[in-house]
Amino acid sequence: MKKLIALLTVFGFLTFGIANTAFAQKDQKSAEPAATEQAAEEVAEAPAATAQAELSEDPDDSINQSLHYTLKDKFIQGGAVWMTPVLICLILGLAFVIERIFYLNLSSVNSKKLLDKVENTLNTKGVDAAKELCRDTKGPLAAVFFQGLDRYDEGLESVEKSLTSYGAVQMAKLENNMTWISLFIALAPSLGFLGTVIGMVQAFDDIERAGDISPTIVAGGMKVALLTTVFGLITAMILQVFYNYLLTRIDAIVNDMEDATISFMDILVKYKNK
Repeated sequence: MKKLIALLTVFGFLTFGIANTAFAQKDQKSAEPAATEQAAEEVAEAPAATAQAELSEDPDDSINQSLHYTLKDKFIQGGAVWMTPVLICLILGLAFVIERIFYLNLSSVNSKKLLDKVENTLNTKGVDAAKELCRDTKGPLAAVFFQGLDRYDEGLESVEKSLTSYGAVQMAKLENNMTWISLFIALAPSLGFLGTVIGMVQAFDDIERAGDISPTIVAGGMKVALLTTVFGLITAMILQVFYNYLLTRIDAIVNDMEDATISFMDILVKYKNK
């Protein structure tokens, strides 16, 4: 189920990103032929268009539309060769983030409530019923409790070792795919810097071919080169925020599991001494 969610998320993000890029390139190609024809129509319809715009203009819509088209225009200016890998880093990084959020939400349980259920079941129905309860409960904490109850007949020392070893396994599962998110955090700005360096080299090549250090040539080449770094840094910052959030969630779950495990051992000691 987790793999299916991750695959669907990646497919959705990739489809959206590719479609958005295609539409952006199509808009840019069709803008120039339509500009002349649209200018003639605007001259004839200027008074009516002005009046209609004053009546129907929505500041929020114009701001959102302007931001959308600005990002799309800057993406195209940066060049598909270097901007597309940065976009892929953002898409894949967000896909892993969403997968981890789903997994951590499913792993979070009310430890106090689970401990109360286990204690009541032990006192009323015995170890086998408590094992069945833990088996039917989702989450890493219930899985750790089940492993401990499964070795109850071997003694409390064996139970404690089982809780420690299997708890480490469950903690490692909580950190799955976190290395991939950290990879994309480092890779996105690196790709941006690489695109900037290559763009600067191309800008100097243009200067050399022109034989003149024209401000237009220098400024245009540097602007396009620096766009890849801008988008790479934005991608890294977005993923870094989610990465720190996930680390906080994992630490909270791990601390809760450790406290619950200590309480679980106390419950078993009380049950054995009855």
